[in-house]
Amino acid sequence: MTKMTKDGETEVHHRPKRGWIWNQFFVLEEHIGPDAQYVGKLHSNSDKGDGSVRYILSGEGAGSIFIINEVTGDIHATKSLDREKKSHYVLHAQAINLNTNKPLEPESEFIIKVQDINDNAPKFPDGPFVTSVPEMSEVGTSVFQVTATDADDPTYGNSARVVYSILHGQPYFSVDPKSGIIRTALADMDREAREHYSVVIQAKDMAGQVGGLSGSTTVNITLTDVNDNPPKFPQKNYQVFVPESAQVGKPVGKMKASDEDIGINAEIKYSILNPEGAGMFSISTDKDTREGVITLRKPLNYEKKKHYSLHIAAENTHLDPHFTYLGSFKDDATLKITVGDVDEPPVFSMDYYIMEVYENTRVGTEVGAVTARDPDSKNSPVRYFIEQREDKAVYFDIESISGVIRTTQLLDREDTPWHNITVMATEEDNPSLQSHVPVTVQVLDVNDNPPMINTEDEIIICESTRAGQVIQTITAVDKDDFANGKGFSFSFPGGIPANPNFTIKDNEDSTASIIARRRRFHRLTQELYELPVVVWDDGEPVLSSTSTLMLRVCSCQRGTRLKICQGEAFLSSAGLSTGALIAILLCVLILLAIVILFITLRRSKKEPLIISEEDIRENVVTYDDEGGGEEDTEAFDIIALRNPAAAEELKFRRDVRPECIRPWSSRRPARGRHSPSSLDIDEEMDIGEFIKQRVAEADQDTSVPPYDSLQTYAYEGQGSPAGSISSLGSAGAHSEVDYNSLDDWDPKFEKIAELYGEEVETASESTEKAESEKQT
Repeated sequence: MTKMTKDGETEVHHRPKRGWIWNQFFVLEEHIGPDAQYVGKLHSNSDKGDGSVRYILSGEGAGSIFIINEVTGDIHATKSLDREKKSHYVLHAQAINLNTNKPLEPESEFIIKVQDINDNAPKFPDGPFVTSVPEMSEVGTSVFQVTATDADDPTYGNSARVVYSILHGQPYFSVDPKSGIIRTALADMDREAREHYSVVIQAKDMAGQVGGLSGSTTVNITLTDVNDNPPKFPQKNYQVFVPESAQVGKPVGKMKASDEDIGINAEIKYSILNPEGAGMFSISTDKDTREGVITLRKPLNYEKKKHYSLHIAAENTHLDPHFTYLGSFKDDATLKITVGDVDEPPVFSMDYYIMEVYENTRVGTEVGAVTARDPDSKNSPVRYFIEQREDKAVYFDIESISGVIRTTQLLDREDTPWHNITVMATEEDNPSLQSHVPVTVQVLDVNDNPPMINTEDEIIICESTRAGQVIQTITAVDKDDFANGKGFSFSFPGGIPANPNFTIKDNEDSTASIIARRRRFHRLTQELYELPVVVWDDGEPVLSSTSTLMLRVCSCQRGTRLKICQGEAFLSSAGLSTGALIAILLCVLILLAIVILFITLRRSKKEPLIISEEDIRENVVTYDDEGGGEEDTEAFDIIALRNPAAAEELKFRRDVRPECIRPWSSRRPARGRHSPSSLDIDEEMDIGEFIKQRVAEADQDTSVPPYDSLQTYAYEGQGSPAGSISSLGSAGAHSEVDYNSLDDWDPKFEKIAELYGEEVETASESTEKAESEKQT
């Protein structure tokens, strides 16, 4: 490296050459000698051998495991090392000048490797092992693979090179020396002969050479089952005794076929091969015991058949196609069943009986008969009884010898249309043997109940009902069967005068319509009407009844089907809904609040601070009332503003008639007629003259309002060609207009329709009365 000085001379610096000298450092593990193991030597080319150089060692194990001679640079290991714990050490070396105490060279790093020796045997960390292989497997079938581990260095020598061998388990199994895979070595190993095997595997390092270390493990191998054995019956013939009284559906015997296999490979299905046996018996498999359970399908009869022979087969349900070459996985045997004779209860001729009898028949009427016999060969006599129940009445009795059933009470179909009884039959020689049969008795109907009309609900009549209008459609009910009076007829009772208000129309479909005969009904005049109606059926014999219907007059809302009778609310009659009622109440509350607020403001109005009795402004007239606006001409006399002195002389009260005005009649106007003025007009005076007089008074009166005010009198005059449109003068005239159409108008015309309807009705009645008097 060169460097230029200030004088222009060149200064050359020579970097010293690195002079570390040492060999490759290795140290054997597991050294057990008495002296420290020599590792190597550190040397620098700067060292002249005069003892001026000092060597320093630092890093892993320096001073504890590794020591150095500071003068010569020799390194020794003072302890036995284990490569499996630590395979190498990283250290740092430095050479220092003792005179200057400065390093001769930068610090350098080097590694001491621990050299491996074969001091670890192979191991199986997960052993022992458990595995399985199917029985009857082929030779060479892979069973399991074992793997051994060696802690020695696999990159140095053969210390970690492992080979496998089998110590125990031949000739059934073998192991691959390199991979450790265990395979079957013997064909057709049978689980039923031997199920469990214990195989010992050895792993040896140094490639199996002499002096190598070894380890072993155990592999427990189990042969799993396959279906290689068919079911077999221990014997070919079986016998069983079954009494004829055995119940249907109950087991009568058991059979079992053995199978050396286990699990699903040993599941067996039993079947009956011959049709005769399959018709009387069935067989099923008990899943727990794998037995064939024989069950009775039909009742046995010793007198008809005493022996049965069943051909029963047993076969596996899960077959393995790999073993079909072994033959059929099925076996059969014969079961002989002997039927035993027992004393049986009587047997009825039918499983159940259905009988019929008419209601209201006399006590002792025959309903029907049941028959039973003794099925045994001795044919014992049979006796009959009816099973009695404490909670039910007794309506029937049975003759113990003949089995004839008779009535003991009168029967009513409308009360109980069906009766269910149980008849028992016993043998006379052995009463403990009983049999039962259900008997159903149907009670037939006769026409013994008249039809009835429902009178619980009132019939509503609207006040606006018209003549000929259908008020209600009625029907009747009959407790009898429809065959005895399925049709009904209706009419009024005979021997009474014709009803002037209502008539009844038979619709000929078992209903009738009640029709109004007159136009209107008034609730205030008569609210309730009683209407007797006769209804009869068409049964045999014909029965009838009379019912009284209650008809109530109600006011009904037009355009709706709502009918409101007595007890209705005022708001409902007015047609106000809930929403309208709430709106009215809100308006009332708002007005009330406004009035209260106005009164409060008037009371809180402040008075002036100083009220002078003698106001210096004497020409100012003070009024303490509030004016009514431009249209108010009655609040004060305007003359006082023009000339106060003249006002004192000409004070006229507006509420007193002037003397120049002619006094009018003080009679009140006729009811319903309103006068056009606050004063009544004389009947003889013409309205035109009255208006002229009022105009003259206004022109001459000095106390009238200012001249710019306007008074308007509306007068039509006389002799109008259009004539009068008022109906006040036509009350007595007969009108030919049909006011019935007003009933179909909106509810707001309801009052008009009622007024004109009453007038027309009154006029019609008056006309009819006059004609009747004229004829008389």
